[in-house]
Amino acid sequence: MQLELRHLQAVCRIAEAGSLGLAARRLGVSQPALSAQLRRIERVAGGELFVRTRHGVEPTSLGEFVLGTARRVLLEMDALGAESRAFVTGRPLRLGCILLVLVDGLLEQTDLAMADQEVTVDLEHSATALLRMLGAGQYDAVAYGEVNEHEMPLPAGVLARTLIPKEPFCVRMSAGHPLAAREFVELADLADESWTTLVEDDDGGPEALVEACAKAGFVPSLRYRITDRTMRYGLIAAGRAISLSQPTAQPSEGTVLRPLAGSPITGRIRLAWNRSTVSAGQAALLYRAAARAYLATVDNNPFHRAWWDARPELHPVLE
Repeated sequence: MQLELRHLQAVCRIAEAGSLGLAARRLGVSQPALSAQLRRIERVAGGELFVRTRHGVEPTSLGEFVLGTARRVLLEMDALGAESRAFVTGRPLRLGCILLVLVDGLLEQTDLAMADQEVTVDLEHSATALLRMLGAGQYDAVAYGEVNEHEMPLPAGVLARTLIPKEPFCVRMSAGHPLAAREFVELADLADESWTTLVEDDDGGPEALVEACAKAGFVPSLRYRITDRTMRYGLIAAGRAISLSQPTAQPSEGTVLRPLAGSPITGRIRLAWNRSTVSAGQAALLYRAAARAYLATVDNNPFHRAWWDARPELHPVLE
């Protein structure tokens, strides 16, 4: 038996997952089948690649050596595929996004940064679905958010880069709300409010809100789940609900944005791409376009500009 790319991929998935069971699920095979395959790979390699521990499996010294080589080979093969596709004209780069503020300016920035590459942009409601479609090849790259410590698992063959490591969520409320005149709003003062969230808010936002509210001494009423931005803002302007919001959000008539005292809920923005269809150069251009789209929104709200300027370590790197 000779080692093939699928064998190298299996070894890498086992190391990334930390267990044979989880790796088997990600590869879409049974655990006994993956165990048998690993034994065949180990016979070719000349020894054990992993040892079992209380927490799963860990690579041996031989395993570390094989992993290093496997990762280099797989990266080279992915780069070969991506660079080859770059020579094919007429094929657009398919970009998927969830409802992030920067999406409003992202298409313009990709047109500027990637003038020789047509980019299509689709909006999805679910970050989980977005990454699943990326793994299935329906998208070449995606932009998505995560809240607090929530981390979205990446499909096999996908690379990711953090664009904005941290931004403080604020609250959108009616301009006539009793707290609207405050510079900062204490989360505990919102205990009696009704909240609106997205229909499929699976970026960790609802969980982060519930956890933060629990620390503030109450359980939030998540009454409305609405994707349409106009309808959501209408409810808020009427004083019927409030919502979490990115600090870069545009003003909306009848509503105001106020930062939460202590920044109990924060988000980050990430880009992920299929390394077999997106070259390193394309990924860098996409990152630059997304960074410029975000930076164009920092002045939407003065409180965020002050917060942002005080934290240069969080700024995207524009090579």
